[in-house]
Amino acid sequence: MSDAQPAESGGRLFENIMHFARVLRGAGLPIGPGKVIDAVQAVEVAGIRSRADLYWALHAVFVNRRDQRELFDQAFHVFWRNPDLLRQMLAVLMPQGLGGEAERGEAANRRVMDALFGNRQRQRGDADSPDRPSDELQFDMAMTYSDREVLQKTDFEAMTAEEVALAKKVIAGMKLPIMQVRTRRFAPLAGGPRIDMRRTLRAALRSGTGSILLARRAPKRRHPPLVVLCDISGSMSKYSRMFLHFMHAITNDRDRVHTFLFGTRLSNITRHLRLRDVDQSLARVTEAVEDWSGGTQIGACLRDFNRRWARRVLGQGAIVLFISDGLDRAAGEGLEAEIERLHKSCRRLIWLNPLLRYEQFQPKSLGVKAILPHVDDFRPLYNLESLADLAQAFGREGPRREEGMKRYLEAAP
Repeated sequence: MSDAQPAESGGRLFENIMHFARVLRGAGLPIGPGKVIDAVQAVEVAGIRSRADLYWALHAVFVNRRDQRELFDQAFHVFWRNPDLLRQMLAVLMPQGLGGEAERGEAANRRVMDALFGNRQRQRGDADSPDRPSDELQFDMAMTYSDREVLQKTDFEAMTAEEVALAKKVIAGMKLPIMQVRTRRFAPLAGGPRIDMRRTLRAALRSGTGSILLARRAPKRRHPPLVVLCDISGSMSKYSRMFLHFMHAITNDRDRVHTFLFGTRLSNITRHLRLRDVDQSLARVTEAVEDWSGGTQIGACLRDFNRRWARRVLGQGAIVLFISDGLDRAAGEGLEAEIERLHKSCRRLIWLNPLLRYEQFQPKSLGVKAILPHVDDFRPLYNLESLADLAQAFGREGPRREEGMKRYLEAAP
């Protein structure tokens, strides 16, 4: 699109805006039909006289958060790069490919590239058509390749749409080997450590013999309840969707799993995740939860959980998975008292934080400082490999506090 191209040139600008919105939606931005209509109206009102006017008119409609700016910027400069490229995009309804654009923001760039042409098949026959100009741009469709080992280490934020689909299939087959713990109930067991007097006397009365065979019993062992508290605020939005697939997998793998989502309010989604079909389950969750990608009030949400749900779900030595980056809009107000109460109510409190993917992470925010002293384990959770490593936290009882937390506790004054 040239800088002086009028809004009505070719009569295709509004159609192009619709295609551009599809690209942004494929790259991960929450764009629906309403925003497309708003974008068209914004362009009509603004009166497009230059490329910059179009950029900022669309930016005002499609970008709601700071973390969306880079994706929008890269997608805009790729999609509206020049008239030749634009005509090729319109010819196939959606773009087929592109080479050499946008060197910064590699992770976001891969998502933009995948949204532009990741779901289209190669159409090499068109390249030999005599109607195509000789100086036409050439497309490289070999954009991404990821074998299983690379996929395991790829950050969820940097995954393309194809890699996300593969990751969801891997997550669907995951199992969480939580150790079994001793309960107060007993079950019959030959050679058990205790004599079961009731069963012994009943057997003696039935047999009527002089010899009495001692029946024995042993304490029952079973998996403790698992409680998941997952942050779905704006700063966690890139990871919450993948975490939901993980939570659906473990909910359908065992009994007594309770899942809660929180942002500005607490939502119990346990019964929705018990549906076997993952798409139907997540659709129900989306309808039930109203505070997606908003602010974070961790202290208030934990207070709600401790008062309404703790006595119901934290019995019998429950293990709690706390999934959050610890960034609190209320600057940690009331958070320390609530996280301490939660810690004292469960067997183990494990904090899974996506920010630990950065080696330079330091516990400097007030929310992190309030939470850190009251958790038993502090682990990263940002890719498939980190999900698999959770088995180390659940497969053994071990000490209540992991050795790896020492450096974080020392760094938090």
